Amino acid sequence: MKLFFASDIHGSLIATQKIIKQFKASNADWIILLGDILYHGPRNPLPENYDPKQVAEYLNQYADKIIAVRGNCDSEVDQMMLKFPLMANWQQILLSKRRLFLTHGHHYSVENLPPIAIDDVFVYGHTHLPQAEKVADIYCFNPGSASLPKGGYPASFGVMSKDMLQVLTLDDAQPMIQINF
Repeated sequence: MKLFFASDIHGSLIATQKIIKQFKASNADWIILLGDILYHGPRNPLPENYDPKQVAEYLNQYADKIIAVRGNCDSEVDQMMLKFPLMANWQQILLSKRRLFLTHGHHYSVENLPPIAIDDVFVYGHTHLPQAEKVADIYCFNPGSASLPKGGYPASFGVMSKDMLQVLTLDDAQPMIQINF
């Protein structure tokens, strides 16, 4: 199973279009959206090509391929626009030897991990900073932000295939960070 991860779209139509383009090129089975999909939030600037209604319509075309979690900028109004469930604070994907714990990152974080097992993968967004590393006994994976990256990083997304977690640039899918697990 191959998974595609994106986070922190914040209503950017151009970022959404790039995400879908990269998803198709990746041949991944599922799109995992890690929250903050439609609204930019009061602390953030408007992202490029801000159009939450069009983002919803665009993503709804792929609703049967999306697994999503709620971010701190997502609300019940957003759910009314989307044809896939968004309101869960966390989800889990069970692999043969480990679990992926999916969350946005504003409740659980690297500093406040959920009760997961050694070698599980904590997958989150929220910080807008990419990460793919083992912290203590847990793999921590953040695909960065698709629309408002921080820390000097470019817009990015993530992919999990076989035994690798990878963060890639959104524009040209160049690898930025990766870890085997």
